Amino acid sequence: MTVTKMSWRPQYRSSKFRNVYGKVANREHCFDGIPITKNVHDNHFCAVNARFLAIVTESAGGGSFLVIPLEQTGRIEPNYPKVCGHQGNVLDIKWNPFIDNIIASCSEDTSVRIWEIPEGGLKRNMTEALLELHGHSRRVGLVEWHPTTNNILFSAGYDYKVLIWNLDVGEPVKMIDCHTDVILCMSFNTDGSLLTTTCKDKKLRVIEPRSGRVLQEANCKNHRVNRVVFLGNMKRLLTTGVSRWNTRQIALWDQEDLSMPLIEEEIDGLSGLLFPFYDADTHMLYLAGKGDGNIRYYEISTEKPYLSYLMEFRSPAPQKGLGVMPKHGLDVSACEVFRFYKLVTLKGLIEPISMIVPRRSDSYQEDIYPMTPGTEPALTPDEWLGGINRDPVLMSLKEGYKKSSKVVFKAPIREKKSVVVNGIDLLENVPPRTENEFLWVLWLS
Repeated sequence: MTVTKMSWRPQYRSSKFRNVYGKVANREHCFDGIPITKNVHDNHFCAVNARFLAIVTESAGGGSFLVIPLEQTGRIEPNYPKVCGHQGNVLDIKWNPFIDNIIASCSEDTSVRIWEIPEGGLKRNMTEALLELHGHSRRVGLVEWHPTTNNILFSAGYDYKVLIWNLDVGEPVKMIDCHTDVILCMSFNTDGSLLTTTCKDKKLRVIEPRSGRVLQEANCKNHRVNRVVFLGNMKRLLTTGVSRWNTRQIALWDQEDLSMPLIEEEIDGLSGLLFPFYDADTHMLYLAGKGDGNIRYYEISTEKPYLSYLMEFRSPAPQKGLGVMPKHGLDVSACEVFRFYKLVTLKGLIEPISMIVPRRSDSYQEDIYPMTPGTEPALTPDEWLGGINRDPVLMSLKEGYKKSSKVVFKAPIREKKSVVVNGIDLLENVPPRTENEFLWVLWLS
């Protein structure tokens, strides 16, 4: 296979996204006065959904993060209540894609915790988690929710293991143990039947998560991969990393043949980590460098040249991380196709940036808003664990969505005992849990 090396210069072509531009929110619509964490871990430290913005903060005596209702913009008071139950720095936070007020966090204290945010946000500090998950023997750097199944959560630790948690029972049900170093990134394909990872061992892997079997593996010595993202249903992966000449680089891969990348493209000579974001509805890829002020965007196709440069959003303020609003939280009346929440550490500022498709008509733009994955899960944990795959339940952004009735179930929290996955005791040397039981009331969309 021949690797095509490309330049980042614009390749002009007919595209409805040719003139997409970034629009920064007015200062009164930003979130100001936030002590954003100074942790150097390569994560975004930010998560957003249609109701809340969560940001990991700098704090003494353990890790904490803020949860702010989206309508509560402006200056945040120094004594604003926090989620502060972890005993170590919080390294990652992710909102449940199907339940707006449920958020997962992971920490240097080796635990993963699930929190239920009250209606209207926090009125006082929250220290008691809904679920406290112990299974990793070292700090936990990443958490990811399964894209189509409710209550299935993946966590990756510095013990080189990925644990799959079934939150219906509050326990790990599978351990993926194929990595030989720290896992840097995890990404799912559209139906969640495949997981791809990047690792400090310089390997890119495509894994069947329920069996833990590695389907494809690339040894990326020439293109040191940092981040990876599945490109929807294109059967393609995109990685960001560093070339042998220490330039920032992206590469496109066939997920069924990782022997060589389809294309490699050098971006620039800067040193900050490149974060990739992919929008499967518009086939647009956004590249944002840590410490950069700009965001480049491209259009991806299944045919050569595969990757077409569109434009670049520029800003003088460097970004520490970026949260991304789910599609159902966008302003479709303004032709908004993507929204970032940019962490500006030096100013203690969270700045929304909307990516807008310029249109003259005020009517709903069907061509830029196809049916998109919504807020209803396609599978139960038992169905997915039993081997069923199902595409996401789609919704129209024109019609919106309705809430269904609430579901009540119990997640048992037991005294310390052995939890054995793949023959390994995951809870060895982990402190016991003392609560008897949590009652989890969930709103399913």
